[in-house]
Amino acid sequence: MSDQFHDERDEDERFWQLIRGRRSIRRYLPQAIDRALLERILSAAIWAPSAHNRQPWRFCVIESQSAKLDLSQAMAARWRRDLAGDSAEPDFIERRIALSHARITGAAALVVAAVSLEEMDVYPDPARAEAEWLMAVQSTALACQNLLLAAHHYGLGACWMCAPLFVPDTVRDILNLPETWHPQALITLGYPAETKEKERLSLEERVLWR
Repeated sequence: MSDQFHDERDEDERFWQLIRGRRSIRRYLPQAIDRALLERILSAAIWAPSAHNRQPWRFCVIESQSAKLDLSQAMAARWRRDLAGDSAEPDFIERRIALSHARITGAAALVVAAVSLEEMDVYPDPARAEAEWLMAVQSTALACQNLLLAAHHYGLGACWMCAPLFVPDTVRDILNLPETWHPQALITLGYPAETKEKERLSLEERVLWR
C-alpha cells in the first residue's frame, strides 16, 4: 500500500477520534487556561457557517472567580424559585443547584454564547421574523459546536449548559452585556478531571431515506 493511502487512513482516523471522542465534561482540574488558547478556540467558533454570513454570534468569556460566583448565584436564585413553583422537594432543589454551582465555579473559564439580530434581515410579518430569529440561533449553535470540537482538540473538557435560555435577563444584567445580546448557552471549559464514555443511537433509529 502507498504512503498516500496510509496518510489518508491516518487522517480519517484522527477525524473520527475528534468527532467521537468529544464528551460533556463537568469536572475540571484547578488549572487555568492560557488566554492565547481561549482565543484560538474562539477563533475556531467564528469560522462556523452562518445565515447570510451575518455571523450573529456573540461571546462573553468569564475568567474571574468572582464573576463565576456572581453568575452562578444569580441563576441559582431564579432556578430555586422556578423549582419551588413546580412543587419540587426542597432537598431535590438544593442538590440540583449545588451540582450546577460546582460545575460553573469549578470551571477554569466560562463562555456565554449569545445571539444578536443587529445585522440580520428585518421582516414585517411574524412568520419570516421567526425564521430569521431561528437562523440566527442555529448559526450560533453551529459556532458553539466548532468551539466544543476545538476545545476537545486542544485537550480541554467542555460542557454545554442551556441555563441562560431560562434566565437571559439575569445573565445579561450580571455580566453587563449589551441589550442586543440574547444569551443562549453557557459553556464550561477546563482541563478534564474525569472521563466519559457514551454511545449514540444507530442511524436506523434517527434517519429516514427517501
